[in-house]
Amino acid sequence: MLSRTADHLFWMSRYTERAENTARLLDVNYQTSLLPQSEGVALVGWQGLISISELLPTYTERYGEIRPRDVMDFMVKDESNPSSIVSCLGAARENARAVRGTLTTEVWETQNQTWLEVRRMLKAGEFERDPAQFFEWVKFRSHLSRGVTVGTMLMDEALYFMRLGTFLERADNTARLVDVKFHAVASDFFGAASEKDQEYDFYHWSAILRSVSGFEIYRKVYRDVIKPERVAELLILRPDMPRSLHASLNEVVNNLAMVANDPDSETHRRAGKLRAELKYGRIDEILATGLHAYLTQFLDRVNDLGMHISRDFLVPSSA
Repeated sequence: MLSRTADHLFWMSRYTERAENTARLLDVNYQTSLLPQSEGVALVGWQGLISISELLPTYTERYGEIRPRDVMDFMVKDESNPSSIVSCLGAARENARAVRGTLTTEVWETQNQTWLEVRRMLKAGEFERDPAQFFEWVKFRSHLSRGVTVGTMLMDEALYFMRLGTFLERADNTARLVDVKFHAVASDFFGAASEKDQEYDFYHWSAILRSVSGFEIYRKVYRDVIKPERVAELLILRPDMPRSLHASLNEVVNNLAMVANDPDSETHRRAGKLRAELKYGRIDEILATGLHAYLTQFLDRVNDLGMHISRDFLVPSSA
């Protein structure tokens, strides 16, 4: 396969997944902002959301103070922000258009219709009327895109590069979510909390689990009250949790093996090593050494892995 074609397929899937994850992050912040809490605590949550995407300087330059409505506008419909939902869906559609002949009609029409529909919805003010419903729509379109891809594409290199982009992006976004959300409530980890605090924590952790479609899964796996260390274990180490770091790296390694000419390549070695550390890791060891430090290092390694994949298979970065 031509490296340019692989590049478009890879980034089409990454941008679609990024739009979904941005919708998930915004949704959990929007839902938790409706809980009884001080204005300061609420603002920390919105600032953390901007920090996840490393966009705080850009936001501050454009909007100044952190305000919930401005943050949502910036992350949903600001086309000057490359990580906004509208920018991601537009970039996904442009990458799909560039390789239209490689895609099935169903995959192309799904991407194209999503782009046309999101522009119509934003113009009609549907996002402002019901943000939660809009976020659900974005997630649904991403689910639809993945389902149509797996259900209609030939199982060849084109599909593997698309899957590779999806799960590399998912690993990155889940790590950012866990890092920022746990950092925001780090003081509650091992301290005794009042009954009111415990009630707030339940809704807080429930919202985080729901943001990765993990609430029912947590109940099924642990059959217990929601505990921060178990939430961390579920989202980092469980291979059977679809959006966990471990499950994402399993898919990255498996799809990388399908496109790699050399199974002993440095790219494959790095992906395998990172997957092995998740497979044999223990949550108590991760928490003992520091969750933030662990996730920061993980994000650096995922970014490094992405650069190696780009160098080996895709169009070389101009940076």
